[in-house]
Amino acid sequence: MIDIIAHNLAPIMFVSVMAMLMIGYPVAFTLAAGGLIFFVIGVEMSSISPEIRLFWPLLQAHPERIYGIMYNDTLLAIPFFTFMGLILERSGMAEDLLETIGQLFGPIRGGLAYAVILVGALLAATTGVVAASVIAMGLISLPIMMRYGYNRSLATGTITAAGTLAQIVPPSLVLIVMADQLGRSVGDMYIGALYPALIIVTSYCLYIFAVTLIKPHWAPALPIEARTLGRGVTSLIAILAISIAVHFIAYHFIFDGLRYETRFVWSATSAAGLALAASMVNRRFQLGLMSRLAEQVVIVLIPPLALIFLVLGTIFLGIATPTEGGAMGATGALVLAVIKRRMSVTTLKQALDSTTRLSAFVMFILIGARVFGLTFYGVNGNIWIEELLLGLPGGATGFLIVVTILIFVLGCFLDFFEIAFIMVPLLAPVADKLGIDLIWFGIIIGINLQTSFLTPPFGFALFYLRSIAPTAAWKDGPSGRMLPGVKTTEIYKGALPYIIIQFIVIMIVIAFPQLVTHYKDEHVARDPDMKIEVPGFNGNALDGGLPGMALPPLGGNGGNGLPGLTLPGLGLPGAEPAKPTDPAPASGMDLGQPPKIN
Repeated sequence: MIDIIAHNLAPIMFVSVMAMLMIGYPVAFTLAAGGLIFFVIGVEMSSISPEIRLFWPLLQAHPERIYGIMYNDTLLAIPFFTFMGLILERSGMAEDLLETIGQLFGPIRGGLAYAVILVGALLAATTGVVAASVIAMGLISLPIMMRYGYNRSLATGTITAAGTLAQIVPPSLVLIVMADQLGRSVGDMYIGALYPALIIVTSYCLYIFAVTLIKPHWAPALPIEARTLGRGVTSLIAILAISIAVHFIAYHFIFDGLRYETRFVWSATSAAGLALAASMVNRRFQLGLMSRLAEQVVIVLIPPLALIFLVLGTIFLGIATPTEGGAMGATGALVLAVIKRRMSVTTLKQALDSTTRLSAFVMFILIGARVFGLTFYGVNGNIWIEELLLGLPGGATGFLIVVTILIFVLGCFLDFFEIAFIMVPLLAPVADKLGIDLIWFGIIIGINLQTSFLTPPFGFALFYLRSIAPTAAWKDGPSGRMLPGVKTTEIYKGALPYIIIQFIVIMIVIAFPQLVTHYKDEHVARDPDMKIEVPGFNGNALDGGLPGMALPPLGGNGGNGLPGLTLPGLGLPGAEPAKPTDPAPASGMDLGQPPKIN
């Protein structure tokens, strides 16, 4: 019996720890405790099974492994992006965006749903936090959508799905952690996620469009009396055309002497700044050159778009690293909050408190994962995982399908941090052996985790919306009507179409890896014919060497060696070592005398 346990210690350890996590024990302590307990068991059984490679001195490796976590610069991006998102969420950016974009799309059927999806994408690109996005949009959009007769399942499903975009739209915290665990660049992960994220957002909008065609009463247009900003799309198109023209002129004529990255940044900044300045002047002096709608859209949209460009644009253009981009984003969020006069000591304190809690949460999970990983690798758990997954039928495609199902099921019970720190390090070596691009692999897992956030009955996004949606009948203030509450089954029902969309997108990304691997094209290709020749280190400059750079002869003096700096002779074992000889001083130089300064 002991022999059977010793030879199967890896699967026993894995199943035991996962069971404890499923029950609900704290993740960091479960991982660390499981690693230490099975370390003791493994040391005692190492004499029985040669597969177990654990011994007591191995515990001394833990301090160095934990220090490696704290030394990781990539993980600094997590508190930066978290702080940026919390400041923006508490400064009222979500309210301004939802109100403005809702007015912009209000005249068409499904306009509020389109607004929720687009604002969800913008919040994802600025906050990167699912809970903040779902709660903010649920508090603002859900009452308005219910007031104007939206189907409750459609409304709740759209809000939860749009909130989960923070899982895959850069600068997602999921992508940062995934890149760190896969040992790949965060910038490459962001670039690889760009097309899949755009496909997901487009698919959501197409679903709303299909609903408005099949069941138009589910998503009616805003009534005329609710369109407070009036009409003015023509004015908005005109200011957009002028901005594009300014960008073109600045790029090709004003900043033509700069590098293309710098030219693009300054030309885009000039165009956006001109539009924002014109809108603010028009509002301040009531010139009437722009419609109220165009004026509001420009003033509300340009600051968050500028912040997105400051963060993602600089990363994509290679101007800043993700950590530096996160620091700039956090600073930009503070500046925006101060400009809008929505920054207070309480807001700052709450944002810092939440950021510190999340950072400590991530750090402790990482420490527990390191303790778990040392023991698991010591009992050959990595080999067990590899043999288990490499034996799957279908090769790389079969592996990806099985991993998709596994991550989807685990995502219903575990947080994405737990999956990223436990499962990804075990799956990544197998994916690498199968020739799977790890950035592609990470994006597939990211989309999968986004799907699990929507899945009833355990989807986290569903819980977030349930916590703020009214359960009983409530009175709508503006209309004065009593509206029915939202049932939990309606929230679950509304999420199902978006889950189907997510699975379709996963299959598309698996079938067309070029949607992700285009990040390789962004790197500067080296000319294959280019040769770099390093001059030889010979004493004679005529032989291609650099004069004065010769190495001393190996053994004995002579040649061009420097006296007193010869290396010992490289004799064979057993041979008598060469007798040292007195170095001959160079002609005209007495090394026994101090130097003379003329």
